[in-house]
Amino acid sequence: MPGFGDPAARVMIVGLAPAAHGGNRTGRVFTGDRSGDFLFAALHRTGFANQPTSEHVADGLRLAGLYVAAVNRCAPPANRPTPAERDNCLPYLVAEMRALTELRVLLCLGAFAWQGALLALAELGHGARPRPAFGHAAQARVGRQVLLGSYHPSQQNVFTGRLTAPMLEAVLTDARRLAGLPG
Repeated sequence: MPGFGDPAARVMIVGLAPAAHGGNRTGRVFTGDRSGDFLFAALHRTGFANQPTSEHVADGLRLAGLYVAAVNRCAPPANRPTPAERDNCLPYLVAEMRALTELRVLLCLGAFAWQGALLALAELGHGARPRPAFGHAAQARVGRQVLLGSYHPSQQNVFTGRLTAPMLEAVLTDARRLAGLPG
């Protein structure tokens, strides 16, 4: 499943994979599932989205300065993406990153997305040694991009309080600032 968003985006959200009952069903990553509900509400509050919900591909959602993609392109078995699937799908993420000529910030939702983004950047000639470690709000410059980490907005992380709305909004605000977008 391809990503979507502003073709002049300076920020790319890198997720894990389309959810079986969300993006895989609706045709748009983070659309139609609870992770997406949490994410798009925060995107709206931080000025990246024109509305707080994403229900289907024709729902009127528009993103400004932002593109949403995933490391894996299809829903993985048991909702657990594997490194082999990531490696197989990597050329698609690389192609999207290459096409976004204004891209400055990669906001990675989870350690799996962080590792996938590092691999994609290496394919684009921007390897990082030592490899920066993932963490919530972690930042690392790799080539001309800044990698920014956030816990994934999964139900498990949200329900346990590992990721709260203010935490996600703070990371999104950092992404705007790092990309040079008006606040």
